[in-house]
Amino acid sequence: MRRKTIEIGYNEYSNINELSEKQQNLIFAARKAVKNAYAPYSNFKVGAALLMEDDSVISGNNQENASSPVGSCAERTAIYWANANFPDKKIMAIAITSLDTEGKIAKHLSPCGLCRQTLLETQQRFSSPIKVFIDNRDHILEIPNIESLLPLSFSNTSLQ
Repeated sequence: MRRKTIEIGYNEYSNINELSEKQQNLIFAARKAVKNAYAPYSNFKVGAALLMEDDSVISGNNQENASSPVGSCAERTAIYWANANFPDKKIMAIAITSLDTEGKIAKHLSPCGLCRQTLLETQQRFSSPIKVFIDNRDHILEIPNIESLLPLSFSNTSLQ
């Protein structure tokens, strides 16, 4: 037996002003999108914004449904819209934020497994890393690529 370890590196910013103007604008777009989330059941609102290769920004938010599997997370809403409308444009980065039940930026957020898998598929489709910014109340995390969020992942190469 051999023991192995998986480690990831990421940057943690204590203030949005530590980010570049482009990165700040991406976070602000996610914060704007979260306000329109439809979350009457969980009251957990999430917004996502994508930075495309041409510097345009596409946003999305979570959309719940009484039949819970029917809803969609903010990340997938934005990604599917981008892929449907701009199938040849790479996604360079995604910013994700959420509001707690008091309407404040949540203390902790991380993409769910379905969103991580969708992000991985999109990253592999374009052979280009997607940087992830997670906007939490006390800090912003910058993760270099989707593999860092989903190590030992199942991908298109797993089907070969």
